[in-house]
Amino acid sequence: MITFLDYGAGNVRSLINAIESLGEAVKTVESGKDILSAQKLVFPGVGAFGNMMRILNEKNYLEPLKTYLNSNRPFFGICLGLQALFEGSEEAADVSGLGFLAGSVKRFAIELSVPHIGWNGLNFKQSSSIFNGLYGDEKFYFVHSYYVAPEEHEVILTTTDYGCEFVSSIQKGNIIATQFHPEKSGSSGLRILKNFLETDVEPTRPVHVSKRTELAKRIIACLDVRSNDQGDLVVTKGDQYDVREKGVVRNLGKPVELARRYYEQGADEITFLNITGFRDFPLEDMPMLEVLRQTSQNVFVPLTIGGGIRDYTDKNGRKYTALEVASEYFRSGADKVSIGTDAVRIVEDYLKTGRKTGQSSIEEISRVYGNQAVVISIDPSRVYVNSPDAVQHHVIATAIAGPNGERYCWYQCTVKGGREGRELDAVTLAQVCEELGAGEILLNCIDRDGTNLGFDLELINAVKTAVSIPVIASSGAGCVEHFYEVFTETGAESALAAGIFHRREVPLADVKNFLTGKVEIRR
Repeated sequence: MITFLDYGAGNVRSLINAIESLGEAVKTVESGKDILSAQKLVFPGVGAFGNMMRILNEKNYLEPLKTYLNSNRPFFGICLGLQALFEGSEEAADVSGLGFLAGSVKRFAIELSVPHIGWNGLNFKQSSSIFNGLYGDEKFYFVHSYYVAPEEHEVILTTTDYGCEFVSSIQKGNIIATQFHPEKSGSSGLRILKNFLETDVEPTRPVHVSKRTELAKRIIACLDVRSNDQGDLVVTKGDQYDVREKGVVRNLGKPVELARRYYEQGADEITFLNITGFRDFPLEDMPMLEVLRQTSQNVFVPLTIGGGIRDYTDKNGRKYTALEVASEYFRSGADKVSIGTDAVRIVEDYLKTGRKTGQSSIEEISRVYGNQAVVISIDPSRVYVNSPDAVQHHVIATAIAGPNGERYCWYQCTVKGGREGRELDAVTLAQVCEELGAGEILLNCIDRDGTNLGFDLELINAVKTAVSIPVIASSGAGCVEHFYEVFTETGAESALAAGIFHRREVPLADVKNFLTGKVEIRR
């Protein structure tokens, strides 16, 4: 029996599913007594350090946790579950950690994008039972803006390189904790969890010991999900956002089955976009929540959900906040939520006053779950102009001339599935959303969507150079060469595709095979 410390924040369903898939039963902590009586305790911290410690204190878990740790019984902490072991964090300077280990938690001060999101490797500093069966060149999934800085170097198990060499796991006796997420790291992560769950596993050190690790470029499979005319949830794909063909919604497969297929082919992440979310209230959209629950049972890579994540008032007058909607998605298996149309409205309001309200969906969700949990989906379209001074927007010089020979353009944000343009450009939207707390940009392009002409590299470079958070390139992929092009000619950390994967025009595995040896990827 594994005792599971769920303090009520973030996606813990995937970790429970991973443990159960390995044949173990899970008991969720309901009181401090459950912690004290545990034989093996797993603590997945998710979200923000200050919020986590506040909840642990309110639930009277702090002293039982300290007692358990000091007893040296088996403990596995993940992400914030690692950071909580230390004395404090720069994320919440006035909040104390558990103080089990001497040292603090620091924010990345590097030139690379922060948060550190994606698949990276491990530099092995000592042997451990959790490494049994690993070769040493595996990659694991990270998503964090802060890292631990132990004062006791003997507890350092592994380090990882991302602008600096940081500690990515520790071990002190039977207390083990990782910054990466084993439950989101595919078969390699499951191997680490299995080693922890089993008894009498010999400490080992992998054969292949790297001197420096490198973040992999991510390949993301996107599934646009909506109800067809018969009321069934299907994966569809539009041509420049039109999902109907001969009056009927394109049906390219079932969401759970396709997600599982892409996971097996090597997808680094899966994104679900609920494109009927702006019409249907998400908390009543039980089929979509069930899609997440079922997918997280067998797909052990990060899951993102977008569509309808905003404040609502139902027909009975009951109000639901965007935070409540996002929380329901997280509890159903999502790791990140994607905000589109609502982000445009939020930024428009911000630009009118120049002040944060603290109440927007971006601010609230990032405050509770961390900025790494908030993705901003931007749907821009090119607007050509004759000169850089023609409009009060971010204008770029373009190598792709307009219909009248124009050599300049700006990217107009759209809402409602691309059907309505707004007086807001994509660069400004991305910059303001980062300031409000977003952790990642999903950058679509209406002009390229469904064309198979390749990603809009000019758009990607314009946004990427304007923000310091990761950017996902989307729209236009038509062949394996387009993925190489976007990774070598822009700074995008990941690339997303949909239709070419669904129609099997370009299998996802073929993309990985083509990039091998040319671009750092996860194999």
